[in-house]
Amino acid sequence: MPEQASVVWQINELRQMKVSQLRIKWRELFGEDSRSNNRDFLWRRLAWRVQELAYGGLSERAKARLAELSNEVDIRFLPPRGWKDAIEAATAPRPDATPGPVRDPRLPRPGTVLSRPYRGHDIRVTVLAKGFEWQGRPYRSLSAIAREVTGQRWNGMLFFGLTTRARKA
Repeated sequence: MPEQASVVWQINELRQMKVSQLRIKWRELFGEDSRSNNRDFLWRRLAWRVQELAYGGLSERAKARLAELSNEVDIRFLPPRGWKDAIEAATAPRPDATPGPVRDPRLPRPGTVLSRPYRGHDIRVTVLAKGFEWQGRPYRSLSAIAREVTGQRWNGMLFFGLTTRARKA
């Protein structure tokens, strides 16, 4: 029982150590420098090592079973050659696909006429495939038309009733 108390005491001491102290203890128990600076990883591996030294490691039967399992599984320690090229090829844009601007899903189909009364006038805007038309002139956005009509900056979607303003409670 005193040996078990000593192991528990050592593990509790490891929990209190700083990373620099854990790295020194690592060198002491494993005989090499640690490649990690992660405190949780270091103290847990060191706690395992303290127990291994006190109680012995895995049984021969467990080691044999691990060796058997590792022979059955294809374990890669390094990624396969050319993996970066494969990812780049999969994510590269295709030359035949011409990426265009994504159309706002709130907008109605091209050809739709948006109508809004404003100060006694009926403002009628035609939705085009790329942009809008008002009084025979093309515009890139509804906000530009709303600014022309009112003389002030407006959210075009809000001005033409395609969206509503979120009210604070």
